[in-house]
Amino acid sequence: MLQAVPTTAELHTLVQTTNRMRAGIEQVVTGRSELVRTTVAVLLAEGHLLLEDVPGVGKTTLAKALARTIDCSVGRIQFTPDLLPSDLTGVNIFRSQTHEFEFRPGPLFAHVVIGDEINRASPKTQSALLECMQEAQATVDGQTYPLPRPFLVVATQNPVEMEGTYPLPEAQRDRFMARLTVGYPSIESELDMLDLQETSDPLDGMQPVTDAEQVARLIATARRLYAAPSVKRYIVELVTATREDHALRLGASPRAAIQLLRAAKSLAAMSGRDHVLPDDVQQLAEAVLAHRLLPSTESRLSGRTTSDTVREIVERIPLPTSGTGIPRERRATG
Repeated sequence: MLQAVPTTAELHTLVQTTNRMRAGIEQVVTGRSELVRTTVAVLLAEGHLLLEDVPGVGKTTLAKALARTIDCSVGRIQFTPDLLPSDLTGVNIFRSQTHEFEFRPGPLFAHVVIGDEINRASPKTQSALLECMQEAQATVDGQTYPLPRPFLVVATQNPVEMEGTYPLPEAQRDRFMARLTVGYPSIESELDMLDLQETSDPLDGMQPVTDAEQVARLIATARRLYAAPSVKRYIVELVTATREDHALRLGASPRAAIQLLRAAKSLAAMSGRDHVLPDDVQQLAEAVLAHRLLPSTESRLSGRTTSDTVREIVERIPLPTSGTGIPRERRATG
C-alpha cells in the first residue's frame, strides 16, 4: 500500500518551521545560508552530521545553534584520547541500599548529541557510536536500551593531518549522512560576527522554535515525499559510478544511496515541493557521498580528493529527462 504524499498544509508547516530554525541559526552562524540549509535538511532526514574543518571556524557553534532551536534533550561530549566507551553509553552502578544495579545513562541518551572533536578519541571509543547511530539503541552489559527519537549526532572533527587526531573508521564515516565543511567567512560576515559577539554570546539569546515531537512529525512528513523511479535510478547510477571509478578504491555503500534519497526528500520538502527533483540529488551528492569514499593511491598522490571525483561523476552521469513529476494517482493512498 502506497502512502499519500504530504498535504499542502503539512508542507506549509514544515516550510514555516524549518525557515524559523534556519533564521535562528543564521543569527549566530552568519553568512553561511547554504551550510545551514543542508544542516537542517540532514535533521529532517533523520541522519547524522559530520562537520569537518580547522579549529575556530564555528563547527561547535553551528551544532549548538541547531540544538537550541529545538526544545529537546541535548548531550554534549568532548572527545579526548582517554575517553572510554562507557563515558558515552553509561554505566551500571551498584546501589547498596537495594542490592541492585542501576543504569546511569551517558550523554548519548539525548535527542541531539554534540560530539566535539570526535577524531581525538581512540578508535575503540569511536566504535561505541556505531550501534547508537545505526539502530538508535545502546547495549550496556548485555542489556539494550532504546535512545530517544528523533536522535541526531552532530560531530565535529579537525583535519586528520592535525596533531593528536585519529582517522574515523570506514564504518563510522558511513553512518554519517553528510559531511560538511564550514570554511572561513567572508570579510562582511566576519565583520558582522565581531559586532554580534563584541559584548555577548548570541547563543545566549536563542529560543527554541519547535520541539522534539514536532520534529518527529516533520521527519515523517519529509519521508512521505514522492521520488519517481527515474530519480531513484539516477541515485543508484551515481552510487554505482563511485564503485567503478578508477580514482577510488572504495565506493559508496547501499546505505549511501538510501541516505542520499532521504536527504533529497528533506531538501525538496523544505522548498515546499511534494516530490524530489534530480537537482535535489545533485545539490547533496558531494556532502552525502564524498566522505564515504577512499581514493586510490595514484589519486591520493596526485592531490585529487574524493570530492573532486564526486563532482566529476555528477557532471558525467546524465540527468533523467522525464518522469520526475508526481502522478495524480500517487496522491491517494493505494
